[in-house]
This record gives sequence, C-alpha cells and structure tokens, in this order.
Amino acid sequence: MNTGREPDTTLLSGRDFTDKELEEVRETIRMFPKLSLYELVNTLCENLGWVTPSGRYKFEACMQMLEKLEARGQVELPAKKRGKRGKERVVWTSRTDAPAPITGELAGVSPVRLEPVTGRDRIRLWNEYIARYHVLSYKRPFGSHQRYFIVDGRAGRYLGCLLFAASAWALAARDEWIGWTEEDRKRRLHLIVNNTRFLIFPWVQVKNLASKVLSLAAKQIGKDWQRRYCYRPALLETFVDEARYRGTSYQAANWLYLGRTAGRGRMDRYTQYLSSPKLIYVYPLTADFRERLLGEVGER
Repeated sequence: MNTGREPDTTLLSGRDFTDKELEEVRETIRMFPKLSLYELVNTLCENLGWVTPSGRYKFEACMQMLEKLEARGQVELPAKKRGKRGKERVVWTSRTDAPAPITGELAGVSPVRLEPVTGRDRIRLWNEYIARYHVLSYKRPFGSHQRYFIVDGRAGRYLGCLLFAASAWALAARDEWIGWTEEDRKRRLHLIVNNTRFLIFPWVQVKNLASKVLSLAAKQIGKDWQRRYCYRPALLETFVDEARYRGTSYQAANWLYLGRTAGRGRMDRYTQYLSSPKLIYVYPLTADFRERLLGEVGER
C-alpha cells in the first residue's frame, strides 16, 4: 500500500521527518544547552517551519516529538518545571456568584447564542466559572481549542460554558468505526475535536437548553475553527461519565453512541493513567467526514 511517505523518513506527531531534519533537531539541542524547554520548542518550530495554516507554531506537536525522542534516548531535554502540566490555580470571585434562578421554557431565553470567548478578562471569567461549577473543574486546554459562553438571547445573561479542544489519541471504538489505521490516525487526528467541557449553570433550569446548545455548536464550530486555525474539523467527539450522566442531551442532539472507552487517560498509550470508562459519542460535521478522515478528499 502506498502511504504517500517519502523514503527514509520517520513519522512523529503527525509529521514526516527526514534523517537530516532529525539530526538538525539534535544539533540544535546540543548547540544551545541553556535554552529553556519553551525557548527550545519555539526555536525548533521556527527552524523547521512547523506551523499551523494560520502561521502559529505547532507547540504541542513539537513538544510531543521531543518527548518521544527523549524516551528513545536520542536527545536530552532541558529540565521541566515541577508541577502538574496544565494545572492552573483559579481564584473564585464575586463575578461568578450564583444569581437569581433562571427557569422556564426555551422560548424564554431564545434566541440562544454561542459567543466565542476572546480577550484576557473574558477568558479568565470563563475559566473561573468552569473551575467553580464544573464537576471536572478547570484544566488548561491542550493544543487547539475554542471556548464559548452560552448566552440568553433576550437578556444577555450567561447560561453556561462550552469548550472544544484536542481529541483523544486512540479510541478503539472510534478508530474502528472510522476505519482508521494507526498511520491514518497519526496524520489526521487533528480533524477531530473533543467537547471536553459542557456546563449549564446550576441556577439555570430551562427545558431542552442542553440539546439546543449542542445543535448550535455543531453548526458553528466549523466556521469558528476555520477562522482561528484555517481548517475545518470533520468530526466531534465527547465522553460521558455514565456514573453521573446518561448522555440524553447528546442523544437528543443526534450524536451517535459508539461504545465505551478503555478507562485510560486522553493521551495514554501505555495504560499508565487509569480512569473510569466513559460513553463515547460522536457527531459528523460533514457528509464526507469519513472520506476526509481517511485522506480520500483534501482538507478545506
């Protein structure tokens, strides 16, 4: 089978590296031993021209590539700062105190809209709401991501928060359903985004609001992702903890149930970080989503 790869290349983090490029990576690390890990990753992204279609450095992908090389004993990276990666301390303020209850029918808050969260102050506010009211609290989004506020179209009140971010590395049920080989997944995993946080505030009790929000998100995420990252995702996914929820809002919004996770962390490939199994739901964003995920049509 023709994989489209050039001879004498190594696939790492979705990119084929020539032997010369890998030697340049090793040489950069040797020549600049005093660079911090952050500075090293930025330097390599610039030297390799490793950027997104919008021109941003592929920081997380480069970091993963370096960690793989270090695990193989091929490079020695600068010491990392202590602490759990992605964890940030979020302080609760009166801005996120619960207001008067919002109850009633969907028509009472319509037209509901999703507002992309931009600007440092609004991002901090979104983070605070999630840290305070979401069962999983707040964790810094991994890689490409898009935050939303759910907004009452009549009164302009915030009703909840939504986040889409990087997809899970490997899901047996999902990958088999798509028809992915490991090579396919490495090359086109970025075309799937994960609904990692979905919060309707506890003081909001509006019938059918959750499924309405998911329907709006499915219509809006493609153009927002295109604007921010210069390509459109093909598939949405999410995990539902069946010990807490039944996934009824996803079902009502026509998401497809695929099965259960294996009870491993999102990026875990070696069963080192165990978690409880979750229900897997997906939502195709285009009619030709499978062809795009299999590389049979180009990205757009």
